[in-house]
Amino acid sequence: MKGQFITLEGTEGGGKSTNLRYIHTWLQERGIEVVTTREPGGTEIGEAIRGILLNPAYTSMQPETELLLMFAARSQHLQEKILPALEQGKWVISDRFTDASYAYQGAARGMDYRRIEQIENWVQQAIQPNMTFVFDLPIEVGMARVASRGGAIDRFEEEDRLFFEKVRQAYLHRAEQAPERYHVLDASQPLDRVQNLIERQLGQLLAEAGL
Repeated sequence: MKGQFITLEGTEGGGKSTNLRYIHTWLQERGIEVVTTREPGGTEIGEAIRGILLNPAYTSMQPETELLLMFAARSQHLQEKILPALEQGKWVISDRFTDASYAYQGAARGMDYRRIEQIENWVQQAIQPNMTFVFDLPIEVGMARVASRGGAIDRFEEEDRLFFEKVRQAYLHRAEQAPERYHVLDASQPLDRVQNLIERQLGQLLAEAGL
């Protein structure tokens, strides 16, 4: 791939959307052509699937259904948006990617990691992010931030503290297994401190890319 692929992960309320915009601007200011996107979603088909996945009315959705819908959206996302952009030399920044499937459908829903890995290998063909930021914070802090936004909450945001604690621990475990790709950020810090850490890592990635 000619471009670089960066993903943002973490539990609810960690500031991924805010920092996605920040990374986009920071890279653009340095002459990098950037594509920002999200999962589930990112394409017309993916966004339609997102609507199903996040709809709180679908309380009977089975974990297997949820997992397959996630990867259906991801397959479309990769082929239609992510891979073409990377081949053109653009940098792609995505709010969530496959790590979320291991955390949410695997750890929190109880799906077998081996099954997730099988689908991942089929859909992605070894495509992995160059860098992943994990925005980590205590679950109660994240849930309070979500509540403070007001408005309706989605099907995942309705889950309880134990669900999100499993998600959090899954992210931290995956980061421990591959520290060369993951960068865990304390998202409970003031925003400027978080973004200083992001800048440091992005600077290293730019240097590695020869830019």
